[in-house]
Amino acid sequence: MVKHLLLRKKQTGFTYLAILFAIAVAGAMLAKTGLDWSQASQREKERELLFIGNEYRKAITLYYERTPGAVKKYPEKLENLLYDTRYLTPQRYLRKLYRDPISNRADWGLVMAPEGGIMGVHSLSNAAPVKITGFTNADSAFENSAKYSDWVFSYIPPTPVK
Repeated sequence: MVKHLLLRKKQTGFTYLAILFAIAVAGAMLAKTGLDWSQASQREKERELLFIGNEYRKAITLYYERTPGAVKKYPEKLENLLYDTRYLTPQRYLRKLYRDPISNRADWGLVMAPEGGIMGVHSLSNAAPVKITGFTNADSAFENSAKYSDWVFSYIPPTPVK
């Protein structure tokens, strides 16, 4: 009988350690899953920022290139990309003003042209991007950027060849 009680006490400690180990493994797996989900979410926001930034770049390009007359102009404000009244029939270059997907705010950093107007936009976020390589040619300047605010989507007209 005494032998039976001693054997039972040894087995109780083993079960307790096995449960603790199982909880630790489950916690580590949940932490890894959380990190993977967070990084996947960040990558999706980056894809959205690249899409929206390039939409702004295209809209600014169209606004600039379609300026009536010889002197080209950038838009004075982003709202001009929604409804350009420089023509008899108003032109639309964007369907809506987009939110910055990284900061989730409607505010954008504006890149002002030397002669006036907005020549580009960028995120106001100082967070470090996950994506640092593998950009398209139009976005190749973003390679190895330290923060999202370095991703500047601007239009610089080509210089005429003489």
